[in-house]
Amino acid sequence: MTATATRPCISADSHITEPPTSYLDHIDPAYRDRAPRLEHHDVLGDVMLVDNGQTLVPFWLVAAAGRPTEEIRLDIDKRFEDLHRGGWDPEARLHDQDTDGVTAEIIYPSVGMILCNHPDRDYQHACFDAYNEWITEFCSFAPDRLIGMGQTAVRTPDDAIADLEAIKAKGLRGVMLPGYPGVADWDDPMYDEFWDAVVELGLPPSFHILTSGSDTPYAPARGPKLNTFLSIIRGNQDIIGTLIFGAVFERHPDLRVVCVEADAGWAPHWMYRSDHAYDRHRNWLTAGELTKRPSETFLEHVYLTFQDDWVAFKTVDLMNERRLMWANDFPHSDATWPDSQALLAEHAAHLSPETQARILHDNCAELYGLA
Repeated sequence: MTATATRPCISADSHITEPPTSYLDHIDPAYRDRAPRLEHHDVLGDVMLVDNGQTLVPFWLVAAAGRPTEEIRLDIDKRFEDLHRGGWDPEARLHDQDTDGVTAEIIYPSVGMILCNHPDRDYQHACFDAYNEWITEFCSFAPDRLIGMGQTAVRTPDDAIADLEAIKAKGLRGVMLPGYPGVADWDDPMYDEFWDAVVELGLPPSFHILTSGSDTPYAPARGPKLNTFLSIIRGNQDIIGTLIFGAVFERHPDLRVVCVEADAGWAPHWMYRSDHAYDRHRNWLTAGELTKRPSETFLEHVYLTFQDDWVAFKTVDLMNERRLMWANDFPHSDATWPDSQALLAEHAAHLSPETQARILHDNCAELYGLA
């Protein structure tokens, strides 16, 4: 059944399910014996084995969109062929878009998110090069509807610039960055030439949840394990604060970054808190020299993607509606697919048609140069 959209919708954050040989077929031969590959686990079912078992990515949990809550669990013995075919088959993917009333998707990796946390940057680089080859092939089936993001390990600033140039040459539309770069942190001036290259090449940089090491469900946490789920947006908040208080946007006024899948309803309070911190505590807690209030910088330079965050829809007037981008997160377990249109009819009904168009389509189309 095809959903009826009240207006064109672009998902600013969707994912693929990397098929069993996506890395094996493209990786540098020197890393082929460590390449992510499919393995069957007695409890988890089919998993992607990363670096011969350093990490396991349960496919069923990755591709649980539309499944009953009772089935979103780890002890379900499912095979790769049981997953949504649109996770790796571009023709099936277009049907999945139609089902959800979506005209195009910005597509991020799944296994590639976990790879951002791997300590070996050379291994990361080999995996990301392989992924960039595969996602380019996937998106070439329908380049106006399948919009791929490249990945870079950011081993060094110069190496990352070379990655950007390769990503641009492949026709990918943006770059997904790891939560931590390979040398210093993101506010270090050593990355200034990298940020310049990002702007000059027209590759919007994005930071996705679960890529900062400490923001995963498996990270140490206080209390019951479910409490870790509430902290997975923290990594992205810390990156934004690093960029703003580190005066990165002061040095690069044309730079815009995308905060992906970390929701948006928290942003008004975060902006208040950041202004308060700078106004009252900048003389004993170090920060860069800022010519604007942190909230002003946030409003101009940070895009936020979110799915069913009804708080974000309710507080649009406290944010910059030109920096909000809706997403369906297909085929992940947090996806609104296949019910996105029903949710949007409820959550966005109070917004003007112009504001709805901005959040559901126009902002994303403008950022990535889509129709």
